[in-house]
Amino acid sequence: MKRIISILLIVGAILSFSGCRRGIVYSQFCSIPSEKWGIDELAQFDYSIIDTAVDYRMLIYVRHTERYPYQNMWLFVSDSHHCDTIEFYLADDRGQWLGDKHNGFIEMPVLFEESKHFPDTGQYHLSIQHGMRDSVLRGITDIGLEIIKNGEE
Repeated sequence: MKRIISILLIVGAILSFSGCRRGIVYSQFCSIPSEKWGIDELAQFDYSIIDTAVDYRMLIYVRHTERYPYQNMWLFVSDSHHCDTIEFYLADDRGQWLGDKHNGFIEMPVLFEESKHFPDTGQYHLSIQHGMRDSVLRGITDIGLEIIKNGEE
C-alpha cells in the first residue's frame, strides 16, 4: 500500500510540475562526473531568499540513465538546521522508468518540501548525499534543486 501511494505521489508531482511554471527563485543542477556518484560526494547548493512573506515548494531532481541498477533511491538532505532522509521510486514494479525521458536520460522530480517557510532573508545552503549501500552509485548524471514560490506556479 505504501508503495502504491508513493508511486501515485510521484506521478502526481510529475504531472503538476510538467507545465510552464512561474515563480522559480532558484534552479540549479550539480553534474555527477562519469555517472559515478560516490557515497562521500555531496551535491551542494547555495541560494538566496529575499521574500519571507511566502512559502516555497522545493523539488529535488535526479537525472539518470538506464544503467541505474535500482528501482528506488535514498537521499540524505541536509541544511544548517537538520538532516532529512527521503526515499522515492525511479521505476515501477515492472521496471519501467517513472521520470521524463529525453536524449537518453531520465529526469525525475521529487517533492522535498511542499510548503517551506524561510524565517530570514539571506543565503542558504543545502547538500544532498546518496544513501544507497553502494559506495559508488552508477548511472546518476545530475542532481538538481528547484525552489518555487507557492501560489506562482
